[in-house]
This record gives sequence, structure tokens and C-alpha cells, in this order.
Amino acid sequence: MRWPAEAIWEAIAPLLPGFTVEILPEIDSTNTELMRRARAGQAEPVLLVAETQTAGRGRLGRGWHSAPGASLTFSLGLPLAPADWSGLSLAVGVSLAGSLHPAIGLKWPNDLWWEQRKLAGILIETAAIGSQRHAVIGIGVNIAPPPTQEGLATPAAALQELLPGIDAPGALLKIAEPLVRTLLAFEQTGFSPFAARFQVRDVLEGREVVLSDGQQGTARGVDETGALLVHTAAGLQRVTSSEVSVRPRPPLKT
Repeated sequence: MRWPAEAIWEAIAPLLPGFTVEILPEIDSTNTELMRRARAGQAEPVLLVAETQTAGRGRLGRGWHSAPGASLTFSLGLPLAPADWSGLSLAVGVSLAGSLHPAIGLKWPNDLWWEQRKLAGILIETAAIGSQRHAVIGIGVNIAPPPTQEGLATPAAALQELLPGIDAPGALLKIAEPLVRTLLAFEQTGFSPFAARFQVRDVLEGREVVLSDGQQGTARGVDETGALLVHTAAGLQRVTSSEVSVRPRPPLKT
């Protein structure tokens, strides 16, 4: 694959001094590699792309499968110092969806959806480098329809269903610069300015959800900090760190 590394570098280097782009044919995990570097004291901003991941990770330790051409897998590492980290994954999702297609929805807290199927995932990790905090933003996007995977309730979505002919390098070119601008804006303002844009794409709004602690209720959007609001039997609850599964809607009676 021909990656637009130079074009991406030219767009982002003025925003992030010392920025580099690396393209690797294979690695265990782009997030794992950038976290290793951060813990070793390497604070320079970098965009690391892997054509193949052998041990990709998603949220809560789930695997993320990637293969050359079938997916776009990359991580962006950079120093970041927001006053409040709350809602960062939501702001990243807003950026990605806005860069890719107006039909893409967002599932709190870190997934992009299309037609009730997962299209992309976000994994955010941080490490301390001296007195600074280093953020690693991992992104995985299905480009081509993946093979059916056991354990998935529904097949994954693919970007080529929305944008026929798109490939991983083309998707990265769409995503990279707006993502950096989003992160720099978030550092200054927090999540609040992104809330309305998230709300427009919120796929959980009005749906029955089940939280990992067993609570059930109806999703009612997010607040200005990015917390999920769920109306339960005990009243309106703020959910800030809980796995959310969506209960399928029953079919409409005719």
C-alpha cells in the first residue's frame, strides 16, 4: 500500500513540533508500542501505523483483529494536558465520524457504528513522562467487510460499504489532521463544545441499555462532561466508567 505519510506530516508538523509519521508492516499493537516508548521517556508526538497487528487491543482487553488492506490501525501519541480528561474518547469519535461520513453514528463511550454494527473503535491510554502526561490514542477502522467472527452478535460494518473504493491510506488521510486539531481543541476547552455534535450522532439515545453492574434503563444522551445519562427505576443516573450493552428493540407489532 502507498501511504500518504509526507502529506500527513506536512499538514500536522506545524501543529505539533517534532511530529513524525511511521508506517510498519507488522507489530504486536500500535498502542502497546507507543506506551512502551512513553514509559521509556520518549515524548515526541508520533503517528504510528501498522498494516498488520498481531496482538491488537480494544477496550477492556478485547482483541482487535487487523490485516493488510482490510483495516486501518494506527495510534497517535502526544503530550496532552487538558484540565479535565472526561469525554476525550467521545470527542475523538466526533472527529472521526465527522471526517469520514455523515451517516456514521457514535456509541458511548468509544465506538463508531453504522446500521447498528460496529465500524471502528477507540482505545485511549496515558502515561506519565516526568511532569507531563502523554496520551496514546488508538484507532481501528474496518475498511473491507471482515470475515464472520465467532462471538459477535452482529457482523461488523466496513467503511467500503459507505465509501466504495476507499482504502486504508485514503481513510487515514481523511482522519489524521482533523484528529490532531480536535485533540488540541479538547486540551483547551474540554468536552463541552463537542457535546452537541456527539448528541446528533448518538446511537444510544432513547434506547434501552443494560450496564455492566446490572442496572437497566433508557439512555438519555450525555452531559457536558461526556457522562452517559441513563433513566433507571431509581431516577436519572450518570455513568462515567461502565461497559454498556444495548438491549435490542423488540420488533414493531403490525
